[in-house]
Amino acid sequence: MGSYCRTLHRSLHLLKPITYTWPVTHLTSSGFIVTQTLNPCRRQSTHHSHFQPQHRINDNSVEVLGRVYPRDDMSNVTAKILSMVGRELHNQSHHPLWLIKERIKDHFYRSYISRSGTPLFSVHDNLSPVVTVEQNFDSLLIPADHPSRKKGDNYYLNRTHMLRAHTSAHQKELVRAGLDCFLLAGDVYRRDEIDSSHYPVFHQMEGVRLFSNHELFAQVENGEDLSLFENGGRRTPQEQERHTLEAVKLVEFNLKRTLTHLIRHLFGEDLEIRWVECYFPFTHPSFEMEVRFQGDWLEVLGCGVMEQELVHSAGAENKIGWAFGLGLERLAMVLFGIPDIRLFWSQDERFLKQFHLSNIYDSVTFQTLSKFPPLFNNISFWLPDEGYTENDFYDLVRTIGGDLVEKVTLADQFTHPKTKKMSHCYQIVYRHMERTLTQEEVRVIHQAIEQAAERELGVQGRY
Repeated sequence: MGSYCRTLHRSLHLLKPITYTWPVTHLTSSGFIVTQTLNPCRRQSTHHSHFQPQHRINDNSVEVLGRVYPRDDMSNVTAKILSMVGRELHNQSHHPLWLIKERIKDHFYRSYISRSGTPLFSVHDNLSPVVTVEQNFDSLLIPADHPSRKKGDNYYLNRTHMLRAHTSAHQKELVRAGLDCFLLAGDVYRRDEIDSSHYPVFHQMEGVRLFSNHELFAQVENGEDLSLFENGGRRTPQEQERHTLEAVKLVEFNLKRTLTHLIRHLFGEDLEIRWVECYFPFTHPSFEMEVRFQGDWLEVLGCGVMEQELVHSAGAENKIGWAFGLGLERLAMVLFGIPDIRLFWSQDERFLKQFHLSNIYDSVTFQTLSKFPPLFNNISFWLPDEGYTENDFYDLVRTIGGDLVEKVTLADQFTHPKTKKMSHCYQIVYRHMERTLTQEEVRVIHQAIEQAAERELGVQGRY
C-alpha cells in the first residue's frame, strides 16, 4: 500500500499545470480518501472575488463549498472533480467562456427591453453547482428509470445530493421565485469519455421565457378571443395535451426567432441554420439547432416548448413558455478556434492573454501553442464478471492522469473462447500542453493507473 501511494503521489506531482493540488493519504475499496484544500487562487468573479472554497472527502462525508454531506453507496465524486468546483471559469474576466457568456448577455440586454426600459431577461451565473437529485431530475419530469440518472454518468455526493448535470436543475426554483424571463449560466458535471471535446466539467447557458395569455396574443388580430389552454386535448407531435395549437405555434415561432437572432449575432448574419426535431423529457415539441460551419452541420443548442406540468408545478399555471440550453465550450471552440477542451482550464499565460480584449466583440482567433509530441501507452485487462462500466475507468484515468491524458480509446476487445471472460485493451494518449513529456514520467502515471484499476474496478491485468 505504501509503495502504491508513493507512486501515485509522484504521478500527481507531474500535474503542476493544474492549479489545485491535493494529498492522497490512502486508498480504500470505496475510493480515494483525501483531505483536500484548494490553493489560494484568487478568482475574478465579481460575485465571490475573495471566496476560497474548501473541499474534503473522508470515509464518512464529503465537504463541498462549506457544507458537509454524508457518504453512502451512491457517493462517487472524486478529489479531482471537487478541485474544479468553485473555479467558475464563466465568471473569470477575459476568459474565453466569460467572453461568450458576456456576448450572449449583451445581445439579450440590447434586444429585449421591458416597458420600463430595463432588460427583460435577468441573468443568474453564480448559483451553487450542488443540487438535490429532485432538482436535477424530478423537477424536470425525468423518470426514475431514465438512463440519464445512472451513477455511471453523474457525480453523486450521496443519494439525495449531486453536482448538477445541467443548468436546467434551477429552472423550477427560478420560475417559482416569480421570474418570467431569465438566462442562467454555470458549470455542470458529467462522467464521460476522454477526448479533445469531452471533459467531466463544462459550462452551459440556458434561457427561459414565459408568456401570459395577454403577452402572447397581444399582437395578434382578435387575440382577445384566443387562449393558451384547452380542455380535452390530446398530445400530438406538434403540441401538448393542454396547449392550443395557436399558442404552441406562436411560442415556437418566438423561440426560433429569438435563437436565430442570437446565433447569427455570434456567428454572423449570413449563417445557414436548420432545425431538427428531437426529444427532451422537459420540453415538447423539442428541437435542436444546427448551423453550417466550415462545410459541416454542427449542433449548437437544444430547445423546445416547456412541459406544462413543469411550469404548473413551479406555480406559473396560467403561463406557457419556452426554454433553450447551449454549451459555452462548444461555442468558444468553434468561434475562437480552440482545438482542445482541456485548454479552458489552463493557467498558461500564452493561452489566457490571447483573450484579454479591450472590447468583448473584438475579433480573436486562438493562436496554437507549441504542439508537443504525444506518448502512446496501452493498458489491457480482464473485466470482472459484473459491475464494470467504462465511465468508471475513464474517471479513474482522469483522477490519476489529470490533464496529461489527451485521449482514451478502446483499441480492442476479446472474449476468451473457454472461460467467456472479456478483456479490453485501451490506448491512452498522454500529451502535456506546455512541455515535452518523457516516457519515464508517463510510465509512473501509467503504472499507477494499472494498479488502481485492479484495486478499484476489480479488473485483472494482462499487461
